[in-house]
Amino acid sequence: MSSAGFNSQNGAGGSQAYVNGPSQNPVALQQPPGVGYNMAHQAPYNAMQAKGPMPPGPGLYHSGPYQPVPPASSYQPSPPPPASSYHPSPPASSYQPSPPASSYQPSPPASSYQSPPGQPLLTRPLMGGPSPHTPPQSASPSPGPRMHPAQATPPPPAVSTNSFYPQQQQPAAPAWQYGTAPPPMGAPIPMSTPPRGPMGNHVNQAASSSAPPQSSVGYSSTPPAPVFHNATQPPGTGMPPTSLHGYTQPGTAPPMTPMAPHTYQPGRSPYGPPPTGHPPTGPPPPTGPPMGNATPPPPPKADAHCGGADNSTLSPTEPDSHEGDIECPGPVADNGPQAPNSYNHVDNKLAGLPQPGPPSRHLGHYPSLPPGYQNTSAPPNTASPIHPAMQAATQPYMQGPQPYQQQPGGPGPAQLSPSLAALSLQSTTPEALRVVNLLQERNLLPVGPVIPPTPCLPQDLQKVNCHPEVFRCTLSSVPQTQSLLNKAKLPLGLLLHPFKDLSQLPVVTSSTIVRCRSCRTYINPFVSFLDQRRWKCNLCYRVNDVPEEFMYNPVSRSYGEPHKRPEVQNATIEFIAPSEYMLRPPQPAVYLFILDVSHNAVETGYLKVVCQSLLDNINALPGDSRTKVGFITFDSTIHFYNLQEGLSQPQMLIVSDIEDIFLPTPDSLLVNLNECKELVQDLLKSLPHLFEKTMETQSALGPALQAAFKLLSPTGGRMSVFQTQLPNIGVGALKSREDPNQRASAKDIQHLSPATDFYKKLALDCSGQQVAVDLFLLSSQYCDLASLGCISRYSAGSVYYYPSYHHHHNPCEVDRFQRDLKRYITRKIGFEAVMRIRCTKGLSIHTFHGNFFVRSTDLLSLPNVNPDAGFAVQMSIEDNLVDMQVVSFQAALLYTSSKGERRIRVHTMCLPVVNSLSDIFAGADVQAITGLLASMAVDRSVSASLSDARDAMTNAAIDSLASYRQSVLTIQQPGLLVPACLKLFPLYILALLKQRAFRTGTSTRLDDRVFAMCQLKYQPLAYVMLMIHPALYRVDDLTDEGALNISERTIPQPRVQQLSVEKLGREGAFLMDAGMVMYLWIGRNCNPNFLTQVLGVPNYTAVPQNLYVLPELDTAESQRTRAFIGWLREQRPFFPTLHVIRDDSQMKASFMQNMIEDRTESALSYYEFLLHIQQQVSK
Repeated sequence: MSSAGFNSQNGAGGSQAYVNGPSQNPVALQQPPGVGYNMAHQAPYNAMQAKGPMPPGPGLYHSGPYQPVPPASSYQPSPPPPASSYHPSPPASSYQPSPPASSYQPSPPASSYQSPPGQPLLTRPLMGGPSPHTPPQSASPSPGPRMHPAQATPPPPAVSTNSFYPQQQQPAAPAWQYGTAPPPMGAPIPMSTPPRGPMGNHVNQAASSSAPPQSSVGYSSTPPAPVFHNATQPPGTGMPPTSLHGYTQPGTAPPMTPMAPHTYQPGRSPYGPPPTGHPPTGPPPPTGPPMGNATPPPPPKADAHCGGADNSTLSPTEPDSHEGDIECPGPVADNGPQAPNSYNHVDNKLAGLPQPGPPSRHLGHYPSLPPGYQNTSAPPNTASPIHPAMQAATQPYMQGPQPYQQQPGGPGPAQLSPSLAALSLQSTTPEALRVVNLLQERNLLPVGPVIPPTPCLPQDLQKVNCHPEVFRCTLSSVPQTQSLLNKAKLPLGLLLHPFKDLSQLPVVTSSTIVRCRSCRTYINPFVSFLDQRRWKCNLCYRVNDVPEEFMYNPVSRSYGEPHKRPEVQNATIEFIAPSEYMLRPPQPAVYLFILDVSHNAVETGYLKVVCQSLLDNINALPGDSRTKVGFITFDSTIHFYNLQEGLSQPQMLIVSDIEDIFLPTPDSLLVNLNECKELVQDLLKSLPHLFEKTMETQSALGPALQAAFKLLSPTGGRMSVFQTQLPNIGVGALKSREDPNQRASAKDIQHLSPATDFYKKLALDCSGQQVAVDLFLLSSQYCDLASLGCISRYSAGSVYYYPSYHHHHNPCEVDRFQRDLKRYITRKIGFEAVMRIRCTKGLSIHTFHGNFFVRSTDLLSLPNVNPDAGFAVQMSIEDNLVDMQVVSFQAALLYTSSKGERRIRVHTMCLPVVNSLSDIFAGADVQAITGLLASMAVDRSVSASLSDARDAMTNAAIDSLASYRQSVLTIQQPGLLVPACLKLFPLYILALLKQRAFRTGTSTRLDDRVFAMCQLKYQPLAYVMLMIHPALYRVDDLTDEGALNISERTIPQPRVQQLSVEKLGREGAFLMDAGMVMYLWIGRNCNPNFLTQVLGVPNYTAVPQNLYVLPELDTAESQRTRAFIGWLREQRPFFPTLHVIRDDSQMKASFMQNMIEDRTESALSYYEFLLHIQQQVSK
């Protein structure tokens, strides 16, 4: 692989000031991975050792049924884990003070790895149970023809012979280094330059540096030292003895040493490394110096842009500002008037429902408490009917405040290690580690949704942990060392959906936002209160003072209970920032629409749809009295529109000199929407007719974007660009690079990288001026999305793609475009945003995935942020975590709302640290791992080649399962043995190999492939998984059995089927949900009742060819079917189109390509893929 591209996150090469893509953390490059406390240097994880090629030929695999291997007699599956003990509380709209409780009750024992009840929001409902083992077929004779045995067997995943190290004896296949940043190569290059225009509302970074683009692969044949799993920890290491798997059963623990409740433990810090000094003999005074290892580090360097007193009391010589801080406040007056504390749910969509009482769980132990301080509990919850998906989204992570009930005779669970907190030392195997033989078990799809693993944390911590749909880790148990992570051969990373629409969002208004004075972490549920006046940061372990204002709790209206404040009770919270967090007044909401009006554009008819959607939703455009709008149209010239107040009608101003673009009347092109609404409406009504007769075929997109940039630079805002053809005149002009004859035959796909850097450079200029660009591409011809997409990728925008769009010939795409446009125009938006991700010391971030500009090692610049954007982060372990029981991650998103408020949304997640491979595997999140690997594979495809990316994904599955077999399995037996938590991993990898972004041997348009790659990098995980592995349901026999009742609607819950042709029956009807599109396949002998009662046709031949809307019939069958499809659509923000297809439909090929488990001419069947993995794992 070349050394350029893969690791250059803001660009390729050192000549550019801006770079983007996966960025490298310079901090992570200073020390070899795995070198740490009392440990020899470990080789970085070789994610893909050289694998022997699979012998080709038709005789490689069994063409008949499975040849089941009898399991060893000594293996007995373990019983399932205990049921979850979480009890969700209903959504609430306002806090009420809680009445005192008479006495404490002992808290129930926490069980490890509990699955939250309910169904997570926006997760496909995978319903179905295990069925008897049936002989699998590579392809079923019905309804399609079976592949003839004489046909050439598709080639197995090839093993690359690329060698990335000089003098390497054996060729190594492409692979990723999961946990380490690549070694530095050459001098660091600057990551950013200050913007040339107006200052953003956050602090701009000083010139920081990062590693230049370099190879992402580096392997050594030296294996890491073996890790023994069943041996107990030697004395003095700080970890208690654990069982083989680190899992426990409730109710069987030996009695703990009694300790008086609510007493400070002087000899032990609640979290983090043990104290280094002599333990004091008594509780320290509240204002005394910090203890032991809590000694504050030297004061950080003052930020060049702001500084001042800390929110808690700071000496004049200790500045608050932290170098590169994104939310650095200015001075806070200690004695002047302060804004009153307030706590509300301004974003609560369920306003009017009663709130439970205030939370009363706390983490630290205080030396003394005022009377009545210990005896509080929440009032009974009031049940309320809500959407089950919404309800599931609050269980067990986002539920209402819960009382903290401490055992009278011992410490709270927050003071114990994860192993002891589960109150058992038994070595029973959890469900996640149940051994599954994939060659014998065919029906692997779960009955319900794939539930992410629940971290093995004390119950009081887990119930306030961040919801996995907002913040999720690939490993819910973090390894202690990099060498242990390398041995597991699993990627460590985070997946975020930071601006997700939430039904409940606690919002705090306060003049004091409490943060750590050292690392600037926001106070959160996982900090430790040493006493009422001091708290210890859970990321850097510094002891901070509690500000006087924070002692008052606005929820209970009581004093002296800082641990009950909303900030310490909610892992997701939003602050309304005071003026100290602003360097300029918050920018107004500014929207600029750039419209292609060439002949090709007018022919598609899109202009009428856009103008009508804006007319219908103009009053719902997010903003306030300052909102501004503007319009630019273009063909071979650029057209501006003067909408100044006082004009009788809009004026068109044409600039024909596209080589030196200028603004004809800069002051009247962006106008206040409220003041000029009538002129705007007049323009929208007339625009579709202005260009009806145009014969102009050229498209000057580049000059139009330059003009839009000039117009938006003074304020920042959002560009919405609508393009229908390849730009062919002016700067940024492109030429067609696609050869349609090579779509299916080429082994490696060319032209996945941009043809010019014009769009990327312009996007970086836009990012510096707080401008984001959203691209709507509506074209039936090649438009070079690989080049045009850069304008959105590096400016934190979005890409929308509508191939073959035409208002008459493709009404299905028109319907999707209309619905997407309405969502786009009306959805929430944040302006001039930045996001910083912090983590416990010892962990580091080295690669980001998504649409953004990387301003420094952990800071993303987001000129716009929207609720449909997802991000991914790769991480490594720099220092050993042996002294830590838990680690924490915090994402802080600072943005300006459309109403002009400066807000900070904070998400905090806590995970346990483990020291055995079995615990790491048990906490593996198979969907999060798949999503992160997909993003990594997209980067590999662009920087190296598509074949390298395909080999890397295959080897990722091989390596992790080989590590499990060698290091965790205690009983070796024939077959492909995997832990239950990874049983879907090979299936998901095969699905990725057959996904539009990575498939080969199948005719795939280049723009379609690039757009699929954009989706994998940009969409949140919940939506990506449906695009990778669609859900298949049989819908011709829907019943009310097991149905959901939502808003007086009955939602059937059919069983999920395997993606194989053998599951399709000619007499049935099947719905496939593939994320952005749905297919309703009608069998040739479909039940006539379904045809008449649901489709409204008398027989099969009467089913229309282009049916995309189900008729609203007054029948039970029609209501059930439409309710189920509507319920699936409600779980995502975009609108998936529905195609009703028959055996002879043109869309049948697209439907069949999603049958992942079947063999095609160019790809293996699922069973053949398993045999290949088994062959490699057994080597």
